[in-house]
Amino acid sequence: MSIDGHIDGHSIPSSPIRMLTHLERIDRHRHDGHQLIYPRRGVLRVFTASGVWVVPPSQGVWIPAGTDHAHRACGATEMRAILFATDGPGPFIERPTVLAFTPLLREAVTCLTDDAALEAGTRGHLERVVLDLLRSVEAPQRFLPALPDPRLREVVALLEDDPGDRRTLAQLGTAIGASERTLSRLFREHAGMTFAQWRGQFRLHHALVLLAEGHQVTRIAGACGYASPSAFIGAFREAFGFTPGEYLRREPDLRL
Repeated sequence: MSIDGHIDGHSIPSSPIRMLTHLERIDRHRHDGHQLIYPRRGVLRVFTASGVWVVPPSQGVWIPAGTDHAHRACGATEMRAILFATDGPGPFIERPTVLAFTPLLREAVTCLTDDAALEAGTRGHLERVVLDLLRSVEAPQRFLPALPDPRLREVVALLEDDPGDRRTLAQLGTAIGASERTLSRLFREHAGMTFAQWRGQFRLHHALVLLAEGHQVTRIAGACGYASPSAFIGAFREAFGFTPGEYLRREPDLRL
């Protein structure tokens, strides 16, 4: 579709397929239409004001019209995107949302993005199929919420610099000059979870990125702060229902 996006108020063309190299970034922008983003191969990190998602090839992400967002590729990534006019038939999702992609949904999105010469009536029918399929396929949110408090941002910055850092919240608090009690309260207020729960999500978030980059389980366990590879495998299985090895088998298009 011919809906434009905008970066800092300037119009930019919307491309249905983008081939991104490892760590390549598409800077913050927004679109006049609703956007469905699908990494057919590789993994995307999607950034919005509300937080960050990790999106593998079995999933996509819906970005409502006018929502500022940015992308970063983890591994070589084939990003596909469809724009939907806001005055279209809907139904439309009101907030950024990660969505599971069924085989039928994957094929419909692939067809719409592969063939720019599709007859208008056929394209319209396929777009309505995609919107109908999206109504029932919300996926678990691999999501880290944005944290507005500067003390929380300092803690996050320490852990982003070294995701393997295993210091306690009290020790991290000492490093930034805040008490454990204060930081615990702020995590509950702003993240909606305890620090332990947030760090568990953070570690899994980083682990998904490292899996996309082709690292081995032993390397990932240490890099994400797990006590051992078995602890990492156990946490991964508890969160997703399968081991990292099974995840890679379920995601054959994770890497180009």
